[in-house]
Amino acid sequence: MASPFKAYDVRGEIPGQINVPFAYRMGQAVAALNKPESVVVGHDMRQDSPALADALAQGLLDSGVTVLPVGQCGTEEVYFHTAHSGAGAGLMVTASHNPESYNGFKMVLKGATAATRENAFDAIEALVMSDKVIGRVGDYKARGHLAPILDRDPYIERILQQVAGQDLKPMKIVCHAGNGCAGPIIDLLEAHLPFEFIKIDHEPDPSLPNGIPNPLLPEKRSRASEAVVAHGADLGIAWDGDFDRCFLYDHNGRFIEGYYLVGLIAQTMLRTAPGATVLYDPRLTWNTQDLVARAGGVAKLCPTGHAFFKHRMREENAVYGGEMSAHHYFRDFSYCDSGMLAWLAVVAELSASGTSLAERVEERIAAFPCSGEINFTVKDARAAQEKVADRYADENPEIETLDGLGMDFADWRFNLRASNTEPLLRLNVETRADPALLEKRVKEISELIRSA
Repeated sequence: MASPFKAYDVRGEIPGQINVPFAYRMGQAVAALNKPESVVVGHDMRQDSPALADALAQGLLDSGVTVLPVGQCGTEEVYFHTAHSGAGAGLMVTASHNPESYNGFKMVLKGATAATRENAFDAIEALVMSDKVIGRVGDYKARGHLAPILDRDPYIERILQQVAGQDLKPMKIVCHAGNGCAGPIIDLLEAHLPFEFIKIDHEPDPSLPNGIPNPLLPEKRSRASEAVVAHGADLGIAWDGDFDRCFLYDHNGRFIEGYYLVGLIAQTMLRTAPGATVLYDPRLTWNTQDLVARAGGVAKLCPTGHAFFKHRMREENAVYGGEMSAHHYFRDFSYCDSGMLAWLAVVAELSASGTSLAERVEERIAAFPCSGEINFTVKDARAAQEKVADRYADENPEIETLDGLGMDFADWRFNLRASNTEPLLRLNVETRADPALLEKRVKEISELIRSA
């Protein structure tokens, strides 16, 4: 069986790679190797997630570890409660935006620090995937304690701190939870905010009647887009299933690429932290670099992936980090990503400036048009990257290999990287105010990849 352990989390197919016995061993391995006194455990809305979370908890309990359950929740709630409770680790059962037949685990260590290959997953993988018997406590009294479900109030209070004391303007906002876990959080926030929420596909539903919520896929955007127009809303918000990613639509129902939100949120955060560092990923860069510089901040590259960002955020004491894939990281949220803080930062900025989302991004889209992420299924990702690199080598580009292949030219650039979680090659292209050149280069590189 192929290992479900990836670069910065665990994801695999149900039941071949991920199942109840696997989850139980995962709990035992975390207890044996990381030796936490207590662990926060939560799960998303997927059909298999509650059983996997129960098995994970049982493995921890049988190893003498106290379990602090969150129940059905978003990944960021596990991050928050891990830091807030002082637990030794936090484990979230989710496969994020992977297909229905997948599930997995995201993990953080004490203080919600990133679990990486080096500090956790290599050793856990070796033990879980081995035939070794993992010890249990021998005495009933030595078993761990299963605590009551954690109170959500401290988490909600922390989210609301993002806009405390700010003059928020009344807005009509479409919320598309996609039958994931975001809906109940919006319900809890609603009484404290001056917004009218139009809720669609709002209740968590393990049957996923509309498929996996993943607004990065163009075919998943129409529900929110059409609702914004139909209701005359000021903007729309959509989340993936475990709501650690946040996506926005303007009042015209236009999907706003996450790339442009990184720059907008960076400007907002730098107002309260002048001169601070902002992290961004290598896929699309020019707009973020420009806006951070204008705001007096320091923009620094970080490899794609939540574990890399969490680690680098702490290392740099960055006030904010943003990935174009819609992960947004905040220093005052234990350097973790939050799909709730992100949209609140945007609406606070719109309220303060008196502008619309469309107005704020229009100029940036014109200055730095981008392709958005284009995915290719290829037999050999490295061969495809080499073919593209060879094609442009004679044009003397600036080459960047922090995460995949990046080539910068005077008036355009691209990044081509293999996914860390799926068998895909991902392409992103941007230009300097030249949509025609963008279209030309996307077509050109796409043909090279398909012929590799």
